[in-house]
Amino acid sequence: MKIVVLSRNPNLYSTKRLVEAGKNRNHEMLIIDHTKCDIIIEKKKPAIRYKHELITNVDAVIPRIGASVTFFGTAVVRQFEMMKVFTAVESQALMRSRDKLRSLQVLSRAGLGLPKTVFTNYSKNVEDVIHDVGGTPLVIKLLEGTQGLGVVLAENDNAATSVLEAFNGLQARVIVQEFVKEAKGADIRVFIVDGVVVGAMKRQGKEGEFRSNLHRGGTAEIIKLSIDEENAALKAARVMGLGVAGVDLLQSDRGPLILEVNSSPGLEGIEAATGVDIAGKIIHYIERHAE
Repeated sequence: MKIVVLSRNPNLYSTKRLVEAGKNRNHEMLIIDHTKCDIIIEKKKPAIRYKHELITNVDAVIPRIGASVTFFGTAVVRQFEMMKVFTAVESQALMRSRDKLRSLQVLSRAGLGLPKTVFTNYSKNVEDVIHDVGGTPLVIKLLEGTQGLGVVLAENDNAATSVLEAFNGLQARVIVQEFVKEAKGADIRVFIVDGVVVGAMKRQGKEGEFRSNLHRGGTAEIIKLSIDEENAALKAARVMGLGVAGVDLLQSDRGPLILEVNSSPGLEGIEAATGVDIAGKIIHYIERHAE
């Protein structure tokens, strides 16, 4: 098959691994920078031009689209869909997963456990917000943030008030969430491909750091999920409509709590922690579904 990886950087670990896994199974692998594509829309003849040439005869695409270019990247994926090309992550699901607030609403409607969350329209009534999530300490997250950037732990009411007032003054959209103490600065990343858990790791924030992201210097180790954790992660990926997903969850006294569902999860941390060829699993998934 001819498989396109949509990626802005051919040297990223995840991009290189997907190309390698595809070539190992005798597929023609191309890396295309989605930000340099032109989308051509006309009656019944959707097309994409890249480097002065039309892209043709593609069997499948694997979107690896960064948060900063979601709007255009999703449009490129949608165009491939209109050209009847199978995509490992559908454009609608990609768009939905990038909207943190909408994601939480979808997960909540599905009956999944979540940290208690409050979103307001730059409300001046900070006391109510603090009260609604169960008091301090609490976590404040920028809606646009990724990789642990734009996430603040407010340890007391004064800190929470000043941080919220600062973000509101900047007209920055934030959500406020309860701080789950019993998680002890750790979370679990569950990697799902085609409705199956292919790997899971527990990520622990470094000493004195409540964010467990590996980009922030956290560490990771392989973990065996409980039945409840596995079911919650699988259901989260399913209701978000994602064939490939990284589901982040916290272990709490009231069961697993979903933090977020990632539609372009990195492969490096999970492959290193689990020793599983996850890139290969994604190629298998495409082989099963691409016409």
